[in-house]
Amino acid sequence: MNKTKRMPKKQLPAVKPRPRAKQIFTLQVSIRSGPMTESFARKNPVISRTIEVRSDHTLADLHDAIFDAFDRDDEHLYEFQFGGRRPMDPEARRYGPPMAMVDPFGEEEGGADAERTALDSLGLAAGDVFGYWFDFGDDWWHQIEVLAIAEGTPRGGPPKATRRVGESPPQYVDWDAEG
Repeated sequence: MNKTKRMPKKQLPAVKPRPRAKQIFTLQVSIRSGPMTESFARKNPVISRTIEVRSDHTLADLHDAIFDAFDRDDEHLYEFQFGGRRPMDPEARRYGPPMAMVDPFGEEEGGADAERTALDSLGLAAGDVFGYWFDFGDDWWHQIEVLAIAEGTPRGGPPKATRRVGESPPQYVDWDAEG
């Protein structure tokens, strides 16, 4: 029987994990419905903002960018919805601030924490669409489309709005003034 001597294994140097390359998400955020007067809606048939955000930013950071891009001034609860076919789809994955993601009656499973969920953890691709619901009383519904995902870091530090289409609707409508 021919025995071969085993050579000792070479010790390889420890490999440091390479940090993931940052990506830039270009998102188009469009208002789908909300409390707007008919005259405002006629003058602004499309209301959208294009927002650039880094992949390591959280959904809470994206909420802040949307809030600023639409010139809002009064914070309210919000929720992002992924994978649903319509707003409030029970099959959608939901993300929001921690206080909004717990069912006080324990009857329904809550959603995930938007403050701890980075965009790069969601598996998004160009062309994906998801929902954003702002103000659970006035119900501003938005559609968000992933326009592009690119390597690198944008100048000026995201998140930032890079394009505005239509005027920002007033957050609260003065129905008496509409007459």
